[in-house]
Amino acid sequence: MELLSLPITKVFLYALLTAVTTGLGAVPFFFIKDISPSLLGKSNAAASGLMLAASFSLIMEGYNIDQWMTLGGMLGGVVLVVLANRWMEDRTEVGVEDLITGKRKQMLLFLGIMTVHSFAEGVSVGVSFANTMEFGVFIAIAIAVHNIPEGLAISLVMVPQGTSAFKAVLWSIFSSLPQPLMAIPAFLFVEVFKEYLPFGLGFAAGAMIWMVFADLIPEALEKCSPKKVGLWVTLAILAMSAFQVLIGH
Repeated sequence: MELLSLPITKVFLYALLTAVTTGLGAVPFFFIKDISPSLLGKSNAAASGLMLAASFSLIMEGYNIDQWMTLGGMLGGVVLVVLANRWMEDRTEVGVEDLITGKRKQMLLFLGIMTVHSFAEGVSVGVSFANTMEFGVFIAIAIAVHNIPEGLAISLVMVPQGTSAFKAVLWSIFSSLPQPLMAIPAFLFVEVFKEYLPFGLGFAAGAMIWMVFADLIPEALEKCSPKKVGLWVTLAILAMSAFQVLIGH
């Protein structure tokens, strides 16, 4: 039997595809060279809108399985990200600047939140493949396309702070690596992972919502007027919501 004909191999390759497509979100920054303060504010506002739309999409997915477990996951996500933020504030010697060539420790926290988000999506891919191979392929492609604006959200935060477009591609892909890593165990132990999927979805959503209002929105307001921030947040939510409708996710 050829290696590519094995179901586990196919699950891994499709899940890996979802991770790689995240890097496409950074492509526009290969052509944007001038990052003005105004653009930085708009970038943070747009990233906020993309993250909020993605968060509420995760919440609704969790509600469809178990509402209370989803709520518990949201609480857990908020608690963990608050504790992680306090830990990072007490350890400025960690060397975040050296790690991502940026200026703010929040970028590392943001990247961590998006990576946590990917664990839940990886489980979704694996559970879908355990249903039928065709359904798994559909969900994997939908998540792959959905990951592009998530990569854009990551790049909108990282590039204006000094990270190169190429490194933004790599970090975007890195943030989605849990997808192929989690898809295989979820595929093999579908009943166990499916039971706790709502907690993972809520966990990621709670962490992202905290990040938006604790960090991204305040930074956007430092560079742009509240009306402009509100406009860009709203437009990003509308764009992400329309995007999700188009891909049926």
